[in-house]
Parts: sequence; C-alpha cells; structure tokens
Amino acid sequence: MSRIEEHPILGKTERGREVEFTFDGQTLKGYENEPIAMALKANGVMTHRYTKKEHKPRGIFCAIGRCTDCVMVVDGKPNIRTCVTPLKEGMVVVTQDGTQAAKLG
Repeated sequence: MSRIEEHPILGKTERGREVEFTFDGQTLKGYENEPIAMALKANGVMTHRYTKKEHKPRGIFCAIGRCTDCVMVVDGKPNIRTCVTPLKEGMVVVTQDGTQAAKLG
C-alpha cells in the first residue's frame, strides 16, 4: 500500500479505526479521519475528477485545499476538496466531471 503518513498542512494523521466507504460503486477501506484523498491513494486511486473541456484526469496536486484538482462528489455534494476532508464510515465518493455542480450525480 502507498499511504501518506503526514499531510503538509494537517500534520500527522492520527489513524482512526478502519472504515469502509464507496468509491464509484466499489467498496474500499480507509482509516477514519484521514483525508479522503489519502485513503483513495492508499487504494490505488489517482484520478479524482476529469476536466470539462478535454476530459483530462486530475488528482492530488497541492494537497492543501487551494486548487480544485482533487474535488469529488462526496455524499451527493459536488466540489468537495478531498485532500482536506476527513473520511467517515459509509461515505459515498464519486469521480467528478469538471467543477460545475449542475450536471453531477
């Protein structure tokens, strides 16, 4: 596994209990309160969204919540910055197209 142990802004993440969450319909495991992006990376997921115009993949870039490369639809809400959003049991995470909320689902 490829788990990030320390976030550049959030610091060292206290590893919570192992939880399950859903990514694009697939059940994955991560640790409660680690950033969603960290759990995805540990599961081999590198693409979080696609650009609207050219459908190019984007993933973790700044890892501090400043850019939009890691935004995803989380529990039905679009544009969630997964690099700074803590993972919770049962979250539903979906790859996002673009950064507009209108056509997401």
